[in-house]
Order: sequence, then structure tokens, then C-alpha cells
Amino acid sequence: MNTPTHLLIGLAACGKAHAPRVNLAAAIGALMPDLSLYLLSIHAIWWRGVSPQIVFDEYYFSDAWQAVFQVDNSFVLWGGLLIFAFWRGPIWLRAFAGAGFLHLCFDFPFHNDDARAQFWPLTDWVFHSPLSYWDVDHHGGWVALAELGLVVLLLGILWRRHHGMLGRIGLGLTAASVILPAVIFSAL
Repeated sequence: MNTPTHLLIGLAACGKAHAPRVNLAAAIGALMPDLSLYLLSIHAIWWRGVSPQIVFDEYYFSDAWQAVFQVDNSFVLWGGLLIFAFWRGPIWLRAFAGAGFLHLCFDFPFHNDDARAQFWPLTDWVFHSPLSYWDVDHHGGWVALAELGLVVLLLGILWRRHHGMLGRIGLGLTAASVILPAVIFSAL
């Protein structure tokens, strides 16, 4: 799924009304599994001048990048953190770990060739789903449509929960980052 959708899922499932620290923890947790991809890509494209095509066609699949991805996309590590958070952790840690774990749960069924090792360090095995959130050869158009519906639903839930203007602007911008490209590209 797209990262902004993960953010909305994490906030809806793990955030709370009138609890900014919990909401911040949920937002950061929802973003963490994709953070390394953004940092590595930004470094390669902006600082080293590598073309995006090389970054996403070659670097993404390199052993070095996949070694990083298997850490921040590990059900084992996120699951361990989530168990610890519910056993001994404060509510913000539960929100952080819960949102991160949910990110992995929603990525698992929607990554085909771009899947990562989800159960590291126990195994390097990778589940390649028959579905993709972006690749039309693996039903990406239908998955994207379902994702848009989910974004609208989550936006409605979060809109009712959060009444502050800044929060609503943030929610609107996050939802727009998923909805607008879909609308624009479907019109082309």
C-alpha cells in the first residue's frame, strides 16, 4: 500500500482523540517500515545523482538495500516490540508498535516482485503475493481502487475523531496524496 494509507490506518487503529503524543507515536510507527526506503532513495537520487529508474529497478533489489528492508519489515521484530509494549510499555509505545505492525499486515498481501523478507531473522523467505498495490500485471488497478475506498473510509473516521483545524488539514493532505494521483492518472 501507499505510505499515506499506512499513516491513516495507523492513526485510525492506534491513535486516540485528544491524545497528541499517542497520535504522534502511531503516525511515526505507521511510517517506520517505509522510512529506510525513503532515506536510501533520497540519498541515491538527490545526493548521488542516480536516476530514479536505476534506484527502483536495480538498487531496490540489491542485497544491500534488501538487508535493510528485512529489518524494518520484520514481523518478528515488530511483533516482539508489540508484545513487549502490551506487556510493559506505555500507551504511546503500544500505538507506535501497533501502527508499525499493522503496516506490515497491510503490505503483506499487496507486494509481488517488490516483496521483502518478512520474517527475518528467522528466515530470508519472501512471500510474493499474487496481488500488487501498484503493478497492473498483478491486479494493481483493482487493489488501488480498494485502497481509495479504504482511504475515504479512514478519512471519515478520523475526521469525526479529530476536530482541530491543524489535524484536519493534515488528514486532508494525507488523503489527497493518495486520492489526487489516482484521479489524475485515471483521467489520462
